[in-house]
Order: sequence, then structure tokens, then C-alpha cells
Amino acid sequence: MSQDLKRTLSLPDAISIVAGSMIGCGIFIVSADIARQVNSGLLLIIVWLAAGFITMCGGLSLCELASNITDEGGQYVYLKKIFNEQIAFLYGWTLFLVIQTGTIAAVCVAFAKFFGILVPFINTENLVLHIGFIKLSTQQLFAICTVVFLSFINSRGIKYGVITQNIFTVTKVLSMAGLIIAGLLFGFNAHILQANFHMPVHFSFETINIMAVAIVGALFASITWNNITFIAGEVKHPQKNIPKAMVYGVALVVALYFLMNMIYLGVLPFEAIQNAPQDIVAARTMSEIFGTIGKDIIAVIIMISAFGCANGMILTGSRVYYKMAKDRAFFRPLALINRKTKVPVNSLWAQCCWICVLILWGNYSELLDFVIYASLIFYILVTAGVFVYRKKAANPKFRINNFFPITFLILATYIVICLSIYKPLYTIPGLLITLAGIPVFYIWQKFKNDKI
Repeated sequence: MSQDLKRTLSLPDAISIVAGSMIGCGIFIVSADIARQVNSGLLLIIVWLAAGFITMCGGLSLCELASNITDEGGQYVYLKKIFNEQIAFLYGWTLFLVIQTGTIAAVCVAFAKFFGILVPFINTENLVLHIGFIKLSTQQLFAICTVVFLSFINSRGIKYGVITQNIFTVTKVLSMAGLIIAGLLFGFNAHILQANFHMPVHFSFETINIMAVAIVGALFASITWNNITFIAGEVKHPQKNIPKAMVYGVALVVALYFLMNMIYLGVLPFEAIQNAPQDIVAARTMSEIFGTIGKDIIAVIIMISAFGCANGMILTGSRVYYKMAKDRAFFRPLALINRKTKVPVNSLWAQCCWICVLILWGNYSELLDFVIYASLIFYILVTAGVFVYRKKAANPKFRINNFFPITFLILATYIVICLSIYKPLYTIPGLLITLAGIPVFYIWQKFKNDKI
């Protein structure tokens, strides 16, 4: 076994990973919940613009660290080098427990759910196994098969995972562009758009707080822009290509998200957005334009988006656990690289197994809600780390303008405060999931020199 990852990914590959990992199912769904919270078309689009601005500020801030710290592992490595092993471990612990794996589980279940629209046999009611409290539906089984299939593809070598990613990223971007063009040409109504934007809005401090809470859905529709840093050890010329990939990829996705929401507001009355069946605003929009076939069109597009998103996250996430294992902060076998494929196959399959457990358990969506708070805290920590790193590094190769990290820190901190006040049921469990890693860290430190 070799212990070295190979730098084989080009700039287009890196951009594909950024955009492909960001575009999942959120853009097709979360606008309904945001609309119910803000109760205004104007505020809906402001929330998405603000989310795009915050995402861009966060991405640009991370560019500085990505340019100067080019190891695989992303935020885990940054937190370790800037702060200490404990904070880095808590991030990796939370990432493996639910941030990365829980998101992949949710995306794969969404893939199975929308596949069920085309093949009704795949659904939650059709059980293939029922022993006591153990239930396995065809939807869960299909989701598990998807995870195993994608893990297998990525275990065959980085080129297979990246080829898959490139195909599905291009397909989903073109599909979204097609939706935007179709909405503009065949369904866009200036009177509906005007009515949605002229709904009464009372701007106040309370309105800002409501928007700060509502923005969480928009932020987490694009939260995986950092995944490219996980795989930095396999990107050619990482000092240049990773920052470029984040900027180009994030800009592309933010633009698509903005245009998609403008189409929603230009085709559907606001009440229809708020009350879209199963919150799938895109399906309601396409049904308005093309009738019942619109649902099938959206089902296929969401499947493509979900498949590509899951592939990108499976590809990148495994590199963090590999890096943790190399640092003896995780199970040592996960640090092994297959001599032939140059891929951390043990890390990939360990990730696969835990994702399958989350799918079988079925409550991963609650964990995702809980961990939103903890994720934001880690983003704040790593962005604050930009200034700490500048003091530690004698001569950083690249520095971003202070406006971006400072702006991100202010806005993200404000969102965290609002979540703490208005949604404590999300914040406390999220903190508990992360803090549960503290005793694990000290136990691991005690025995890390033993053979695991």
C-alpha cells in the first residue's frame, strides 16, 4: 500500500466538484419554507441574494487558507494547524457523524423518493423486510444501493469518480438552465412577478431577525462549497486552482439559484409557492407550464442533481477521515491507500457503511436540523482562523481582502445568535452532538499509540 495521494485533478474538475456538490435538492424545495417564514416575494429574493453573498464571502475567505495550506482534509487541517487537535477532531467527529454522511443519506433518500415518482414500486410503504422494529422499505433499499454503487465507482480510482461528477454536473447545470429558459419563454408573467414584489413589507428589526432564521434553508442549499478543500491533496497546482474553483463554482451556483427563484416568482402566485405540494416549488412551477408531465421532468432533474451531489460528497468526504487516520485521530486502517487505484478505499467504505446505517435508522433528517448550528460555528471558527493564520505564518502566499472574512463573521454570527433565540431546539442538540466528541477525543488521545 502507498501512503500518497496523486495530484490528478484539473481546474475544470475542481469547478465541477464545487458546483456539483453544491447543487442538490435544496433549490427545488426550500423556497416554499422560506416563503412561509418571510411572507413576501421581495423578502424571498433578498434572502436568496443574502445567502449567495454570505456564501461568496465565506468561499473567498477560505480561499486564503486553501492557497496557503494545500494538504487534503480541508477545514479539519485548517483548524488543526491554526488552533489545536481537539477543535479539529470535533469538526471531523461531527462531519463523520452527521454533517457529511447525514447530508449524503438525505440526498440519496431524495434520489430514491423522486425515482419512485417514475417507478411507484420504490416507496416508503412497500416493505421488503419487517422484523419487529426493524423495517426496510424499497425506498431505503434503493437509497442504500445508490450509496454502495457510488462508493464502488469512487473506489475504482479518482478518475472514475471525477468522470461521473463531471457528467452529472454538466447535466444538472444544463437542466437548470433549461428550466430557467422554459420558465422565461413559456410561463413568465410580468403581472404575477409585480404582484409578488409589491406585497406589503414592514421592515423592522424583527423582520431582519426573521430573515436571519429563514436564510438557513438557503445557506444549506449551497453549504458544501468547502468540499473541494477536502480533496486538495489531489488537485494540480492547488494554490491557484482551488481558489479559482471555489470562486467560479460558487458564482455559477449563486447565479443559477437567483434565476431559479426569479422564475418561481414570475410564474407562480406567492400563495402557490408557499403551499407547493411537498414543498417542491420547482414541480409546481413546471406543472404550471407543461401540465402533469412537468412533475416527471422535475423528478428526473432532481434525480440528476441528487446523484451528482451525493457522488461529489462521497468522493471528497472520505479524504477527511483518511487524513484524520493519518494523524492517528481516527481508525488507522482508514489511512491506507490502495496501490493500484490510489484511493483511500477503507475510508470510502467506512463512510458508506455509516451512511447506510443513517438511512436504515431513518432519523438522519432530525440530525441534520440539529447540526446546522454546529456547522455554522465551525465555519465561523475557520474564518476567524484566517486572521490567526496570518500571525502564525511568516509570509502567506496569498491574502484576501479583509472585507470578506469580516463580513462573513459578522453575518454568520448574527445568524447563530438569531437561531439561538428563535430556534433553541436546533441549537442545543447540535451543540450536544459536537460536544459529545470531547470525551471521545481524550479517550482516543489516551489510546492512539495503541494498534487499532
